[in-house]
Amino acid sequence: MRSLAVSSLLVASASAFSTAPRSYTGLVSTVSQQSSLSMLPTNNNNEDSFYPFPSTESSSNFRLDAKPPTSNDEVTDGSADLRQLLGVKGAAGSEDIWKIRLQLTKPVTWIPLVWGVMCGAAASGNYHWIWNPFDPNDRDVMLGLEDTAKGFVAMILAGPFLTGYTQTINDWYDREIDAINEPYRPIPSGAISEGQVIFQIWFLLLGGLGIAYGLDVWAGHDFPTVLALSIFGSWVSYIYSAPPLKLKQNGWAGNYALGCSYISLPWWCGQAVFGELDRPVYFILPILYSIAGLGIAIVNDFKSVEGDRKMGLNSLPVAFGIDGAKYICAGSVTLTQLGVAAYLYSIGETNYAAGLLALLLPQIYFQATLLLPDPVANDVKYQASSQPFFVFGILATALCLGHHDFTA
Repeated sequence: MRSLAVSSLLVASASAFSTAPRSYTGLVSTVSQQSSLSMLPTNNNNEDSFYPFPSTESSSNFRLDAKPPTSNDEVTDGSADLRQLLGVKGAAGSEDIWKIRLQLTKPVTWIPLVWGVMCGAAASGNYHWIWNPFDPNDRDVMLGLEDTAKGFVAMILAGPFLTGYTQTINDWYDREIDAINEPYRPIPSGAISEGQVIFQIWFLLLGGLGIAYGLDVWAGHDFPTVLALSIFGSWVSYIYSAPPLKLKQNGWAGNYALGCSYISLPWWCGQAVFGELDRPVYFILPILYSIAGLGIAIVNDFKSVEGDRKMGLNSLPVAFGIDGAKYICAGSVTLTQLGVAAYLYSIGETNYAAGLLALLLPQIYFQATLLLPDPVANDVKYQASSQPFFVFGILATALCLGHHDFTA
């Protein structure tokens, strides 16, 4: 039983590198096509509104008041409580407001952002270990402790604060559809009130921006690079979820926004904390990996294709069909990594290029055996099997950049 619980959580952790699939079970035509959920100011004078978030009373036939959530089908493998804290399906119900707040931030989705910060630190070539067993010149304990603290704060920024903000605001703008399809979620169930959700959004956003500026001061930046990246990432998160742009409605824009947010932005943040973003390659390679991230995001759209079509969401499986989209997915993941490997080879880093190709081969195998035969049935299994090789390839690329002498 314990091994079953561990296995299920490993799958959840692997799938953290992509968004959760949408569910449209029981979708009815009464869902309002226009929403007053925009953060922009409105003329709504309702005393219960929370500027700049108007009350749902004027746009929906349900009201969100704090009350115990309706039942969610809990898993029976012993992991229900942990799933609740991680923010994944099969979670146990809770009336503890702090557990509910944590659930809204979906901690399982912090993993790729934390990984991205680590890759950026590696790419800087300027991260110091507390005591490096491989390099006798990198054993300054105090400098290593300071860099460890910087890295930890950068991970707190990218994970709990800005990813938490992103997940909370996404749930806020999805709450009417969730009320139909997933009524047990914290917001539509009433487990947390409107005011508490809005406070959490602002707290995480402003707190994150404050931490970002503090990191700039700590790193001695003349220009607040980390703050600028954080503002840009927060804006992307907002337009991804909120009308009128709502990038998630468009397959290309929405999926690339996810890839950029999960890979490029945390990489640049980690690199800016420990080094400089002073070469085009530091932008080009993360952007290439973000294109691969676009392909990974497509996997989560396959099961939602019918609901997306009914809702007018132009996901790539809707636009190109499942057969077309699965080849876009496989091609974007494979070709971008081949391009990165070719670049590493071109600068003389043949060992890293060979290592990257070695990590790509299992991904191609899982594409051929899981993704291409049946992307709908095998989506979770493919993600859990393939993505570990993908993310270690990102780290290998970052380590290569950190060790390469660009002045030679």
